[in-house]
Amino acid sequence: MTFQQLWQLRARFARSLSTMYGAEVPAYTTLVDVSAAVNEDFLARHGADAQRLGSIDRVTAERHGAIRVGSPREMAHVARVFAAFGMHPVGFYDLRDASSSSVPVVSTAFRPVEPEELARNPFRVFTSMLAADDPRFFDPVLQQRLQEFFDHRTLFPEELLDLADRAAEHGGLADDDAERLLDLATGAFELSGDPVDHAWYRELEAVSAVAADIGGVPTTHINHLTPRVLDIDDLYARMQALGITMIDEIQGPPRWDGPDVLLRQTSFRALAEDRVFRFEDGTVGPGELRVRFGEVEQRGIALTRAGRDLYDRMIDETDRRLAAGEGGGVRVDVARSVWEEHLPRTEQELAVQGLAYFTYVLDPDALARAGEDRPGPETELAVLVESGVAVPEPIVYEDFLPRSAAGIFRSNLSDEGSRDDARTGTDYDLTVLSDIVGRPVADPHDLYRRQQDASVARLREQLAAAVVAR
Repeated sequence: MTFQQLWQLRARFARSLSTMYGAEVPAYTTLVDVSAAVNEDFLARHGADAQRLGSIDRVTAERHGAIRVGSPREMAHVARVFAAFGMHPVGFYDLRDASSSSVPVVSTAFRPVEPEELARNPFRVFTSMLAADDPRFFDPVLQQRLQEFFDHRTLFPEELLDLADRAAEHGGLADDDAERLLDLATGAFELSGDPVDHAWYRELEAVSAVAADIGGVPTTHINHLTPRVLDIDDLYARMQALGITMIDEIQGPPRWDGPDVLLRQTSFRALAEDRVFRFEDGTVGPGELRVRFGEVEQRGIALTRAGRDLYDRMIDETDRRLAAGEGGGVRVDVARSVWEEHLPRTEQELAVQGLAYFTYVLDPDALARAGEDRPGPETELAVLVESGVAVPEPIVYEDFLPRSAAGIFRSNLSDEGSRDDARTGTDYDLTVLSDIVGRPVADPHDLYRRQQDASVARLREQLAAAVVAR
């Protein structure tokens, strides 16, 4: 009997969910096939440069999933399940004010946190919790009814939680237990065939389609499963050519001739799915819902806090120019102009200005060419980069953007829902979410900074050794 480590369980879990979701949403399989074709063509055109932000094997295998839960208890349980696969909560995302539509959720992403674990398998799940206590969306009576609903449902059986705890504690499981864990975990995210209470679902849907998808059904399910693509514009065009209806635009940064940063996302529109309803007269019959969609992403370089501040200013400037009627109302064209005016056009400039995260490697030839003027271990990093002695290698952005996530949600909703902005929303932040999930939610910047700092420390050790050797 063999022992399966957490990363092996994670890789198998991602494949198992992908198989299950492909059977439930056949258009997802088309999306995966088109993504693979786009990546192959991009690799053929660009060679080694195509793998600057991850090997083609990693990119091809990469997925992120999305699920939604209803309560702090359910959020704590899902954290235990994902811990069995070496996936930890990273980042706090508040989607409640990230969109004009009613999206009453706060979120985190469960993913590997160490670079070597991400390289083995970077599976991540964007996990949203209904902010059922926010009075802007739910009045006291509806809050109480939601609480009672969540208290009476069980998303994750006790056997699954026990196996998950054992896997997390021991760093994996033996074969038989591993198989059982994977069966139970995959089943927990499978679309249920149990009847949906029609009146209850529609009542929640009047507030928010997202709220109905969380609190109006008896179980949770994979909301979307996202492949990674190297050219999202090509993917968008190919999907449309196949007759698949895409959302109106690609979310996130625009396409331009400088470095790709952060995350670009798009999706095909939510498709009608057959469901069973229990109607007001007590009868049970067929119906359909449109809540699940096929998303795809293109990842870029992780930005530092200074870089994110610049990104936010560029987004605000894009909004201002659009409101003023510039660019003919085409967001991507306006955004591209803003990017060209404000964002450095090379990775080296991003590194010198401290706008993005990189690891750094020593170029011994550049060091030798410096002769007696060669830099030492105390030389500023920017000087090392400008001289060519330190070569920046980009750290890929592993996380998400609240506005983009809300934009994807909004583009797949049939209506805006309702929200009373005269009321004050419930406070949520990274600390509150950490208490809810029962473990610290990591700040993504801390993870990127730690990776960058480790490489800089190695670089300075090499420079110190070079000084001694002179």
